[in-house]
Amino acid sequence: MSSEHDRDADGPDDPDGPGCEPGGYCLIDTAPRPPKADGPPYAECVQCREPTEYPESYKGITLCPVCEWQEAQRTACSG
Repeated sequence: MSSEHDRDADGPDDPDGPGCEPGGYCLIDTAPRPPKADGPPYAECVQCREPTEYPESYKGITLCPVCEWQEAQRTACSG
């Protein structure tokens, strides 16, 4: 009898893959991030229109540090 919690160590769901600690916890530092801007012009935050730390040429959703933090709080696991 197997369940979705039984994982094949050689399979794609390997919790010990790159960027993951042995307990199955993945590190957030290994997640892909947009490139940092070397200087102006900076992209505008899509929520508050403040300058972000990303270059204006970056395609996608750009958030300023404050809105990025608030979004992380909203989407964080509560338990």
